[in-house]
Amino acid sequence: MNVRRSAAVLAAVAVIGAATPAAADPSPSPSQAFPSALYGDKDPKYDGVWRQSLALLAQDTVGVKPADKSVQWLTRQQCADGSFASYRPDPAAACDAKTMLDTNATSAAVQALTALGGHDGVTRKAVGWLKSVQNEDGGWGYAPGGASDTNSTSIVIGALAAAGEKPDQVEKDGKSPHDALLKLALPCGGDGDGAFAFQPDKKGELAANADATAAGVLGALGKGMVVEPGKKSDATCEKAATPRQAAANGAGYLTAALAKDGNHLMSALAGAEPQPDFGNTADAVVALAAQGDTAQAEKSVRWLEKNSASWAAQSGPAAFAQLIFAAHATGTNPRDFGGADLVKQLGATGPAPQTAGKTTSEAADEKEDSGSDFFGVWWYVGVCLVAGIGIGFLFTGRKKQQQQL
Repeated sequence: MNVRRSAAVLAAVAVIGAATPAAADPSPSPSQAFPSALYGDKDPKYDGVWRQSLALLAQDTVGVKPADKSVQWLTRQQCADGSFASYRPDPAAACDAKTMLDTNATSAAVQALTALGGHDGVTRKAVGWLKSVQNEDGGWGYAPGGASDTNSTSIVIGALAAAGEKPDQVEKDGKSPHDALLKLALPCGGDGDGAFAFQPDKKGELAANADATAAGVLGALGKGMVVEPGKKSDATCEKAATPRQAAANGAGYLTAALAKDGNHLMSALAGAEPQPDFGNTADAVVALAAQGDTAQAEKSVRWLEKNSASWAAQSGPAAFAQLIFAAHATGTNPRDFGGADLVKQLGATGPAPQTAGKTTSEAADEKEDSGSDFFGVWWYVGVCLVAGIGIGFLFTGRKKQQQQL
């Protein structure tokens, strides 16, 4: 889930969804200290708003109330027109023509602030800005005016849905976001077999992309980062005449891709040695759960429990959030995720929260006593760090796109 950087990413992205292995960014020196309200200690230039939003959304999902100053930091990042940039070092300075506005960061902020509640003015302006920069094909690119891509279009859909909008009715020139996604869906059969592409290449051809497919499934279903398991679907790959069918096709592609490599996805950047792609595997789990394909989702989340600890520790807040989203979507306890407490680990990357949430046993006791349908607060759901491999469907392309602008 790296930041999507406008139309400049077109030629560079033949395969999105993995990043080459990289050492973690160094911790800031005293001369480059970052705000104490910010989650993570790496340079937030490309992902400050993104990782803050995911961290806040994740904490809210598991019943943890974030520190006020962390929420205030996020709201102060908003520009006067309602948009968010990836990171504004001085939020007191007005946004201008040089400010690199970011549909992905804006959408993530909307999802987080809507979940937290009490920020209707901020989210209303943000949604208004997103609508104002919708492309004629109904979709969005990373930056306003950039060619539509599956990842950006899908995270905007999630923001619209979170804010109470009906994404299929948000149109530009008669085209909705779902129209844009259907154009980016590959036909059944062949290598693509129902997957989504990130964007067409220079020749207008579509290439299957697991990162984009995970995003596209959620977008086609009208879902954001936090999902509940959907109704089981036995749909086979057929012509994607509707968003629902496109989602089913994409889920089928993900299931096959995950099973092929031992229940996880692999990175596939040209010139790099393929390695397990933890972030995109987590995103694929969320997408499959939302579609109702829970059998493969559960196998893959078990793989993440056994193998993702080092990746998450190196990558930071957004990675912990992605794992929490995957845990929530599959009914897995994020406080005992392969023996690790993801909620505690996420909290340690930022200011101490106001509340720590309930333990599994406390949540179970409360449900039994009340007879309610309350889900234990340890359930959690939802990129963009510049270190590590494939930090997610809305995260993987962010650094590439930023560097190309």
